[in-house]
Amino acid sequence: MKHVIALDVGGTGMKAALVGADGALLHEARRATGRERGPDAVVESIAGFAAELRAYGEERYGESASAAGVAVPGIVDAENGIAVYAANLGWRDVPMRDLLSRRLHGVPVALGHDVRTGGLAEGRIGAGRGADRFLFVPLGTGIAGAIGIDGKIEAGAHGCAGEIGHIVVRPGGPPCGCGQRGCLERLASASAVSAAWAAASGDPDADAADCAKAVESGDARAQDVWREAVGALADGLVTALTLLDPRTLIIGGGLAEAGETLFTPLRAAVAERVTFQKLPDIVPAALGDTAGCLGAGLLAWDLLATASTKSTESQEVSA
Repeated sequence: MKHVIALDVGGTGMKAALVGADGALLHEARRATGRERGPDAVVESIAGFAAELRAYGEERYGESASAAGVAVPGIVDAENGIAVYAANLGWRDVPMRDLLSRRLHGVPVALGHDVRTGGLAEGRIGAGRGADRFLFVPLGTGIAGAIGIDGKIEAGAHGCAGEIGHIVVRPGGPPCGCGQRGCLERLASASAVSAAWAAASGDPDADAADCAKAVESGDARAQDVWREAVGALADGLVTALTLLDPRTLIIGGGLAEAGETLFTPLRAAVAERVTFQKLPDIVPAALGDTAGCLGAGLLAWDLLATASTKSTESQEVSA
């Protein structure tokens, strides 16, 4: 059975799968990145994991994987297959595509940015299915975005498109790691809400999920924290809507697990802020933490389709 290897690499863990031509997850596995052992050890963990998946596919399905797709955090040069920078993994200019391809005996490898790869899956087979223009925004430790156009993700001229988390929504606000102040992710990410609720509640272990539960129970302090975060998020999203005019806005990540506790006030806040802009459908992500892995599989199948098309065109020219 034809299949591809899919790897979604996070800061502390990896999710992997063998993915069939129809997008089905044939086999799933998880493993720690081993980042405590240093950046080289992380690369070795990824390569070793991929090799094990290749061997499993050969044993289980009678043939080797046709390609592999890997999604990684940070700045990615997908065209040249280089993981340019990932602070949480200690990477700089890691030639991930070539390293993995060698370990996989020459199997072609596609490399993608984790959020854009997750957005690819949400757009094609998840909450954005059928939408010609969408924006995927996961609210996790930080906030990033994936711009979907006709089934593909726009990476930008330098691989940095969609970084909505670094729109300044509160000038002069809290400092951000990017060097600015008042960035959206410093006010509306799951980690930002966790920090704000821990301070407001006096419980250093409190997190965003606890805040959402307190909001639902009517806690005035939690409602204030939530209102501030939703307001900042709505301001950032309206800026994105003004620039991109998406048909569907997909919200994912840990904060979206609050369900309508988030979506009801968020839809209202966005509606209050738009003037000439057209309101998109604002919907929760559908694929959860499998999005990155499924998207990596789609990258691999896309790579094979592109190679097949180029081969056909070359044969036609030669003829």
